[in-house]
Amino acid sequence: MNVVNDFLTFLEKELSLDEMKVHTYSPLALAYIGDSIYDLIIRTYIISKGSKAVGKMHKEASIYVNAKTQAKIYHTIKDTLTDEEMSVMKRGRNAKSGSKPKNTDLITYKHATGFETLIGYLYVTKQLERLVALIATGLKTTQLTQSNNISETIENEMPYID
Repeated sequence: MNVVNDFLTFLEKELSLDEMKVHTYSPLALAYIGDSIYDLIIRTYIISKGSKAVGKMHKEASIYVNAKTQAKIYHTIKDTLTDEEMSVMKRGRNAKSGSKPKNTDLITYKHATGFETLIGYLYVTKQLERLVALIATGLKTTQLTQSNNISETIENEMPYID
């Protein structure tokens, strides 16, 4: 994916960014950027399906971008991870954030944080093909990428898919 890596290199050059050294970041710092990257990928996926009211797109994004769905993806992909990826995800899961989850239980929140940490790690280390492949696998397995399922979910405001 040279185009994506070229984009990251372009960002580094044009914004005069310091080189991102993954070992210098805490798991929560990686989760911070991972949350944004995951959100960007989901929003890109949603808008690629065609323009619609922003409120509908936001509602659709909220089905994907929440702790419960991210925890579900965590459980879906964990057996496919390399030892290094699993170690990163566990570090994120076990990090003490100092905040309480608002809309879910602590274990779900920790699994979501582990997933976000992994996404951040893969982004910072420019392993973008792997990052997208893991997200795609997770979404397919949770059956959230099936357009009928998404429409039904939005219409019925279905909670977490178990």
